[in-house]
Amino acid sequence: MIKPYYAVLRLRLSNGLQYRAAAYAGIGTQFFFGFIFIMVFEAFYAQTSAAAPQMSLSEVVAYCWLKQAFLAFIVLWLRDNELFQLITSGNIAYELCRPSGIYGLWYAKLLAQRLSSALLRCLPILLVSFFLPQPYRLELPPDFAAFLLFVCSLIIGLFLIVAISMLIYISVFITMSPAGSLLMFSVFGEFFAGMIIPVPLMPDWMQRIVYALPFHWTVDFPFRVYTGNISTLDARAGLLFQLLWLAALIFIGKIAMNKALRRVVVQGG
Repeated sequence: MIKPYYAVLRLRLSNGLQYRAAAYAGIGTQFFFGFIFIMVFEAFYAQTSAAAPQMSLSEVVAYCWLKQAFLAFIVLWLRDNELFQLITSGNIAYELCRPSGIYGLWYAKLLAQRLSSALLRCLPILLVSFFLPQPYRLELPPDFAAFLLFVCSLIIGLFLIVAISMLIYISVFITMSPAGSLLMFSVFGEFFAGMIIPVPLMPDWMQRIVYALPFHWTVDFPFRVYTGNISTLDARAGLLFQLLWLAALIFIGKIAMNKALRRVVVQGG
């Protein structure tokens, strides 16, 4: 049962890796925004007169560079227009004829899209950021255990973000337009994930809301594990919560997909 999904993943990954020029062009843009974010936070830390923030400036710098390096892993606005067109045009009928399940097939496609985009961009950004002068340098994790936990949490976070993005595609069966779902998930999801402001820099009342939602497990958690802002013990417990959220979102997505497919109308039939 896994073989067809793996074949789709490998094919889409190979296809995505061919767009090297577009990826390399995007690296310059991501460096630009990385410096902008860091300079904003640098000014904030230089002028703040309140109590010491829950993240140091060096941790925030690492957070910003990781966000730029793995942007394709974590953004919700990354989309596959082909899947949207299948739903809105009625060509979803061809997908229904396939012997494999649509949820798993689309999940593999979206996973490959994010992997191929990130693989082309992350290494140059990480390599350069390690050799930048202070305070713009990306520091190494505090120890090897933190690095291993970061890798594990980043991978699970990738599966989580794909499971969340699948809900966007499923919603189009009802709305017949991806614009609203993309806007809502992108604005609210990315804010609560910590892409705009790291969660420790948010007010306490807002942090409680963030921790009740699944979004921060995709960005905030793995990046803070890397910086050491989250201890090794808490990181191990966090991996369990990530897996629980992943199972729950996939379960909800499959149920929603099955209900949507039972009500789908193709060419009036």
